[in-house]
Amino acid sequence: MTDLPLAQTVRRAGDWRGVAEIVTLDYDTRFLRRKRLATDTGRPFVVDLEKTTSLEDGDALELDDGSRVVIRAAEEDVLVVTGKSIPRLAWHIGNRHTPCQIDTDRLLIQRDPVIRRMLEQLGATIAEARHAFTPEGGAYGHGRTHSHDHGHSHSHSHSHSPDKFHEHDAEHDPDETVDAG
Repeated sequence: MTDLPLAQTVRRAGDWRGVAEIVTLDYDTRFLRRKRLATDTGRPFVVDLEKTTSLEDGDALELDDGSRVVIRAAEEDVLVVTGKSIPRLAWHIGNRHTPCQIDTDRLLIQRDPVIRRMLEQLGATIAEARHAFTPEGGAYGHGRTHSHDHGHSHSHSHSHSPDKFHEHDAEHDPDETVDAG
């Protein structure tokens, strides 16, 4: 197949020690199963995981030659969201299934003009910046929440009262409930 070192094991941050090379990846690239990568110093290797995995800053890939490559979150274009009601703004972001990094006094999301416009209408202050982006991993442990424009389709259901209908459309009014009957 290849003569490159092979990574088939993930060691989560805090579950490994020692010296490691570094690979710096953005949020989207840290979600992978099989890919050829190179460390920040240029050493190539192949990732071949059993299933698609969300790698977080500080996790390490263990190579078949015994070495490790630690994952670092790359700086990327984000929106820094602040305002009077961070919990309310976070709720609206989460309701759109948008990855969100929650800090004490601010939220970070990937740049998205539709979500930006919605948040500004809710009274948020928005600034463009470059930061390492490490959003929350989801309610059930390690993993991802993701927006509906992530490159593959899926379906899921939500429970709602029988007389209410919920659309997954980032452009609908976030406070609007549409009568289905």
